[in-house]
Amino acid sequence: MTAIKRRIPAVALVALAMVVAACGGGGADTTVGADTTTAAAVTTAAADTTAGADTTVAADTTVAAETTVAAETTVAAEGPVTISAADSITGAFVGKCTTNPVFPQANDGAVEAAGELGSEPTELLGPADCADTTAGIDIVTNAVTQQVDVIMVSNNAGDQLGPAAAAAQEAGIPVVTWDSPIPSAEGESVYIAPADLSGAGQVMAEMARSILGEEGGQMAILSATPEAANQNIWIASLEELLATPEYENIELVDTVYGNDVPQDSQDRAEELLENPDLDLIMAPTTVGIVAAAQVVTQADECDRVKVSGLGVSTEMRDYTLSGCAPEFALWSFPDLGYLSYYVGYGLATGQIEAEAGQQFVAGRLGEYTIEEDPGRDAGLRVLLGPIKKFNADNIDS
Repeated sequence: MTAIKRRIPAVALVALAMVVAACGGGGADTTVGADTTTAAAVTTAAADTTAGADTTVAADTTVAAETTVAAETTVAAEGPVTISAADSITGAFVGKCTTNPVFPQANDGAVEAAGELGSEPTELLGPADCADTTAGIDIVTNAVTQQVDVIMVSNNAGDQLGPAAAAAQEAGIPVVTWDSPIPSAEGESVYIAPADLSGAGQVMAEMARSILGEEGGQMAILSATPEAANQNIWIASLEELLATPEYENIELVDTVYGNDVPQDSQDRAEELLENPDLDLIMAPTTVGIVAAAQVVTQADECDRVKVSGLGVSTEMRDYTLSGCAPEFALWSFPDLGYLSYYVGYGLATGQIEAEAGQQFVAGRLGEYTIEEDPGRDAGLRVLLGPIKKFNADNIDS
């Protein structure tokens, strides 16, 4: 395997260019100043020398401005960068856990991308238990020690991952988060968002209203872990919408956490069913939605309590056709892993920069743009695409 050569940062190159320009420019300015002073001897030397200096500064400023404009025009004219095979890189691909099927699916997408770009296939790293929210920190730390070329991680530790990610960046290793970002964006190069974070809350609110109808009812949320940044943003967005007149007939009565562990999620769902007035369990996690659907089905309560949220179509098919989970939504995790690898590879090989406005082409998925993340106070993101809703009419499509 050919290791990536650590490149001189662009800022350093610019600084070096400025030093060279300053050295050469100094000689040029001195000559102009001398010529001006000689010509000025016919009249008033001091006044003309000052004027000559000012003229030089003005000229330099004009040239700099024109150069900047020309550079910007050139960048704009170039259009999106097509990320293509260059060096073979080493990458750490980290999921929240290895037992939730969506994370192996994401790794499948990353493996596909690695093959297209001439690198060795990734191996999914992560704890077996999604309730282990700190294992990802250790994996990122070890990846820095191993001097991998890029780290791609679904964050399950909130801002606790920030210092480890910052250490990676200090070592020259790009850190791409996917599925779930670092809330503060500390140490994060760019976040690959499966969908607009506030948009996920909007979709869940729409599904709740569609399922409960005009009369509305009581709804509870079955989430993953309290530290999951994506879950927390989705839930906050959902809560904001439920507080508006449009959703005033839907009452959020509880939020519980199943840690993305099937048994824990089933236990929490059983506890929620003890509420005789509950009408809907909304689970923004693929483990939680299956667990809730299983519990409600086994309790023969599908006529009273419905299930919705974010789920995998193959796992939710029977519950959707039975009417227990009439509508749910999700995005493609293979595509999410594929896009994450392309971005990580582009950053590691220097083909793209982690900056707002950077456009690129990622294989079969096409063109994307890095932008400021509107869902956080800081950070950059690449948006995979819209969420797809599933129901009995399209569950097999």
